[in-house]
Amino acid sequence: MLVRFWGVRGSTPTPQAENLRYGGNTSCVEVRIGGQIYVFDCGTGFRNLGKQLIQESNGAPISAHIFLSHFHWDHIQGIPFFTPLYSGKDSSFIFHSSNRTRGPQRAIEEQMSDPYFPVDMNEMAAQRKFYDINEGRVEFDQCTVTSMWLNHPQGCLGFRLETKDKVFVYATDNEPGHPQFDKNVRKLAEGADVLIYDAQYLPEEYEADRRGWGHSHWREAVNVVMESGAKELILFHHDPDHTDECIDSVVAKAREHYQRVRAASEGMEILL
Repeated sequence: MLVRFWGVRGSTPTPQAENLRYGGNTSCVEVRIGGQIYVFDCGTGFRNLGKQLIQESNGAPISAHIFLSHFHWDHIQGIPFFTPLYSGKDSSFIFHSSNRTRGPQRAIEEQMSDPYFPVDMNEMAAQRKFYDINEGRVEFDQCTVTSMWLNHPQGCLGFRLETKDKVFVYATDNEPGHPQFDKNVRKLAEGADVLIYDAQYLPEEYEADRRGWGHSHWREAVNVVMESGAKELILFHHDPDHTDECIDSVVAKAREHYQRVRAASEGMEILL
């Protein structure tokens, strides 16, 4: 299982010099198992993933399963700029997300409708399928993906991808403090080899004026990894105002409590 990070920022892209070591693109994580590609969220990092897939394919069809945690801008902004969607009728992309609001197809199509974007999804030549999922399991040949609800305004799904011997968990956009959702995220993360978890705020920022905004902090991330028995913690969804130096400081503080902590950065790879 190969995990690649294409976008790690939360809320809005931040192409600023002081942020570039960790990266300014919004949420997008790729997982490869054998020849199959699974993508978690389609923020602005999705664009660069598309460029890489085009380069690798050398003209051959491209296919992937794409899991959307929710439809806030920073998790879907890359879809209109994902070149493989336009590249040919033999390529295939299967979108999985909740039908809690409009359903995945309508939600994706509406962001590209007039007056928001000059090209609509009819211009996309690739085959596209849309599946409504809520809490539950999706079975594939080489893995299983389990989804559970997290605590975020308008809803957000967390995902657990399991093969016969490895477990990857993607649980971003989650606010602590709700008994059921706190239980959900720990169940998702139980025994995982790698846990990607929302650490947008500093604990003091969260306590001061960001309760109810739907995000977590590094101290809660450490609580989750220790209480769930996950092996490695990846801090994710970095705040737009957190510079590289700020994130370095967060990692150092987190490692005082749990040693196997890293902050997600664009281009980072994890081989499980």
